[in-house]
Amino acid sequence: MKGYVYIIGNSRPTLYIGVTSNLVKRIYEHKQGVVEGFTKTYSLHKLLYYEQYDSMTEAIAREKQLKNWHRDWKLILIKEHNSSFEDLYTKIIG
Repeated sequence: MKGYVYIIGNSRPTLYIGVTSNLVKRIYEHKQGVVEGFTKTYSLHKLLYYEQYDSMTEAIAREKQLKNWHRDWKLILIKEHNSSFEDLYTKIIG
């Protein structure tokens, strides 16, 4: 089963790092505010970055690594792949 690590945010940007086996579904849930918590409270629904892995184990390991990074490092990672901080959701739903 494939795994995904993703970073979502808002216009500030406040950032959240998550992991999932179904990226399209999970980002949709964030956008709809389906799950109570940090992402709903801070209106984090903009997919800024993601990585795909061959297994959930690999994705979880990467998620833990990214969560330990400094905020500036996370922003640099996003800028390297998505310099305009656009919402990548429309690209993943094809």
